[in-house]
This record gives sequence, C-alpha cells and structure tokens, in this order.
Amino acid sequence: MNPRYILFIHLVVNDMIQLTTSISLLAFSYVFYNMSSYLCLLIIVVAIFTTMNTPINLAVMALECYIAVCFPLRHAELCTVKRTYILIGGIWVLSSLTIVPDIFLHLATDPLWLFCSLAICEKDNLFQHPVSKPKRTIIFIIYLTLIWLTLVITYLKIFFVAQKAKSTDGSAKKARNTILLHGFQLLLCMLTYADFIIKNSIVATPQILSYITYFLYILIHILPRFVSPIVYGLRDKTFRQYLKNHLLCDIRAGSKLYPSK
Repeated sequence: MNPRYILFIHLVVNDMIQLTTSISLLAFSYVFYNMSSYLCLLIIVVAIFTTMNTPINLAVMALECYIAVCFPLRHAELCTVKRTYILIGGIWVLSSLTIVPDIFLHLATDPLWLFCSLAICEKDNLFQHPVSKPKRTIIFIIYLTLIWLTLVITYLKIFFVAQKAKSTDGSAKKARNTILLHGFQLLLCMLTYADFIIKNSIVATPQILSYITYFLYILIHILPRFVSPIVYGLRDKTFRQYLKNHLLCDIRAGSKLYPSK
C-alpha cells in the first residue's frame, strides 16, 4: 500500500520484461535470417515500451522522494495508491508516443508493411519512413530535457532541506544520498535517448561496428537493470527487512521439508 514500493515493483517487473524481450531480439538476430514484420513488431513494441518506461519511472520516484522530504505532512495526501496507479498508466502513455505514431504512419502509407520479411529484426529496419527518425529525435530530446530538469530540481530542493537540517535529521541526509544514486541510475538510463544518435555517428567497419553495438547494448540496456534493485531495493531499510524475513522463512521451511541426514 506504499506508493514508493508500488513504483519500485513496477520498475522491477518492467525491467524483467525489457531484459527478456531485448535478449530475445539479440538471440533471434543470430538464429533467424528472416523474420516476419508482424512478429518483429510485436517484440519491438514490448521492448521499446519497457525501455522508455524506466527513466520516466525513475523520475517519478525522484518526485515521490522530493515530496516525502520537502512536504512530509502532505505526503500521505499527495502520494496515494490511486494516484500512483494513475501515474503508472501515464508512464505507459508517454512511452507509447515514441512508437505508436510510427506504426500508424507506416500502416497509412504502406498497408502491406506488416506482411514483409526482415533480414534483421531491428527498429531502424522496421521503421524506415523518412519522418520516423526526426520524430524520434525530437521526442527523445524533449523527454531527456524534462527528466533531467525533474532530477535537478528535486535534487536541489532536497539538498537545501538537508543543509537546513545541519546533520540533525538523518532522514534528510539519506534522502539526499538517494537522489544522488537516482542521478547515477538516471545517467545510465538517459543513454537510452542517445543510443541511436551514438550509433549513427560512428564510422567504422562492420565488424568493429558490431562490437561497439554489443558494448552499447550491455552498457545502456543491461547494466542499468542490474543496478536498480540494489539502488532502490537493498538500500531501503524496510524493504531489506522484509526481504530478510522472507528469505529466513523460506530457508527454515526448506530445512523442515528436507532435513539433513
């Protein structure tokens, strides 16, 4: 019933789906030489939705932390469970703006688009309309600017509150450190918006380009998803205590079912 943990669990589940679909796409590129457009579209839609969700979800978590520290008396009023679910729905709507217009644009200009075959199931191969790339660049710049402004404003506000506390309020210091970790996590996730720009600006042989692409995939899509549970889960005292209790219960239950000889 806590909005903070609802957002965290949404982030974890979202990242699990993202890792599953992105790794599947990577494996399919090595296994299948041709793939139908509609199957490729299905996988890419899920991958893009979940990839775009992560930085927006982190920005919302930073806002929730800002309200908890700067407006503690109004936190329960502003951050309700109902509003949290509405915000999660808004996250998915914002993520849909990065790909849904491309789908309708291609269907309007080429109705047989979904019945074609692709040599490599990749976003740039699937969406080849000349409007797609400029539209994507504009949306990514807008999202990048808004999310970074959200992070900077929330961090500065919490930093000033922590300074006023003068180390007498441990919660303010902890919130400040949490925002710093939010910044590190968002820095990794923000690379999502610069991924295709970096790839398009690289001039190299196909073999070297494949190595660079794989490195960027690990850095941008894999590493941030492993950092999230540590930054937002294991550092939280309440979550850590519940996790410890559940693990101990599972270990004790297992020892009773399978006693050692």
